[in-house]
Amino acid sequence: MMFDDRPAPSLTLSHARVVTPSGIVDGGLRIEAGRIAGTTHAADGLDLGGAFLIPGFVDLHTDHAERHVHPRANVLWPLLPALLAHDAVVISGGTTTVLDSLSVGASMKRPERREILEPLVAALDAGCRAGAFRADHLLHLRCEISDPATMALADATMGHPLTRLVSIMDHTPGDRQSPDVARWFAHMIHEMEVDEATGRAMMDDLFERSRTRGAEVRGRVLAAAAAAGVPAMSHDDRTPAQVDEARALGIRVSEFPTTLEAARRARAAGLAIVAGAPNYVRGGSQSGNVAVADLLAEGLVDALASDYVPRSLLDAAFRLAADPALPHDLPAAVALAAEAPARIVGLTDRGRIAEGLRADLAAVRLVDGQPVVTAVWREGRQVH
Repeated sequence: MMFDDRPAPSLTLSHARVVTPSGIVDGGLRIEAGRIAGTTHAADGLDLGGAFLIPGFVDLHTDHAERHVHPRANVLWPLLPALLAHDAVVISGGTTTVLDSLSVGASMKRPERREILEPLVAALDAGCRAGAFRADHLLHLRCEISDPATMALADATMGHPLTRLVSIMDHTPGDRQSPDVARWFAHMIHEMEVDEATGRAMMDDLFERSRTRGAEVRGRVLAAAAAAGVPAMSHDDRTPAQVDEARALGIRVSEFPTTLEAARRARAAGLAIVAGAPNYVRGGSQSGNVAVADLLAEGLVDALASDYVPRSLLDAAFRLAADPALPHDLPAAVALAAEAPARIVGLTDRGRIAEGLRADLAAVRLVDGQPVVTAVWREGRQVH
């Protein structure tokens, strides 16, 4: 299905449970020229049969596009078909705006990311221009500061009109996401299929690059982001000192803090906090870091992102709304995955159901308690 960017025809949706910022309203919506014109109790529109009608999610961080580009080790799938497959998964989970998180530079594995970034951005741009995607695709540049090549790659992509977000990453083990070096090393050589001696040589090179060039790369990326007016996030903050350093560098968002102490410091320092939806859905972190449920219990989450499972925003929102241990009703839970992330990147025309905003919407039914997306609209046009 191609996306038609001409003004959408008028549309009325009826017999829904409309999830607005102030509560759930039984009724429907009127849509004019792709915008929400207001709620309605008319019965003659498209009957949603009592489904929840929520704003389309805005996903700040998904690694999922790269998983389609590299479906297996040493396999590079044609870029536009890979992106189309990614788009289908995204839209089926109720996400209407996605910031595809593409790696800028490489730590130790997948050095081919350096060569594929610019062609992948070009393929994404071409698909957007052609109306090939059902979701609205933008760019989140995941900048690896342990790689000196990141500087030139960031310079080449920062000014692209799709670029809306940057994150500063250092995947050198011993800190942040991977404090246990031995565990990280065993996992890495298994995943990369190299022997121990080769792996140690590669890891030593990674440590050296991070130590000698990391600060320079980070400074260059942040300068490029500031010049382009692109907001920047710190990634995997582990200590209060790392949060303070990010704040001093002008960063205003802490993405995926790995400890309760770092998240508390981020809140005290006035940074917005983005947490991973899969962590909450699974009941904890895959790598032993702080549980998002614990962050939510202390009010230390401003927005959720899907990270590595695109539909986790949908699952997290409805699970959170039903969680008696946490004080989030459905409107508040949906806002974490829609309005809040939209606000972080300045997309003020979407993310909630309100008059005048884009009619980016998803109809959701519960099947044995499981949310199932039955229809999606982007700017008033049905795309799923």
